[in-house]
Amino acid sequence: MILQRFITLPPMPRGVHLITRPIAAETSGIRTGIAHLFLQHSSASLAINENYDPDVRTDVERFLRSLVPDGWSGFAHTLEGADDMPAHMKNILIGSSLTIPVTDGRLNLGTWQGIYLLEHREHGGSRKIVMTLMGE
Repeated sequence: MILQRFITLPPMPRGVHLITRPIAAETSGIRTGIAHLFLQHSSASLAINENYDPDVRTDVERFLRSLVPDGWSGFAHTLEGADDMPAHMKNILIGSSLTIPVTDGRLNLGTWQGIYLLEHREHGGSRKIVMTLMGE
């Protein structure tokens, strides 16, 4: 069986946001299989990382800002603001999709793992995720 769900996340400020709950709420319909998540944007990213210590989110954001700083003079694409091209570069590095096993009708994440939306823009707007569930 293949099912597809569409998840719209509200606008969030720049940073690393735990979104496991709204994603997990959409896994009904398959017992065993795969959930594939695809973010329909090029200035935000999806990732799986530790969800126990909130300092991890702060550290990830701080590191990404130092890795690809806003307003870097080498970027030609600047029409949409100083944070736009750095956001695209971070999306290339981190990615727009995740594949997660589904076991007994639930996302089979590790004990301390969570799903994150990494918002790379100061004002990125709402974000849309296509979730494709494959299994039985």
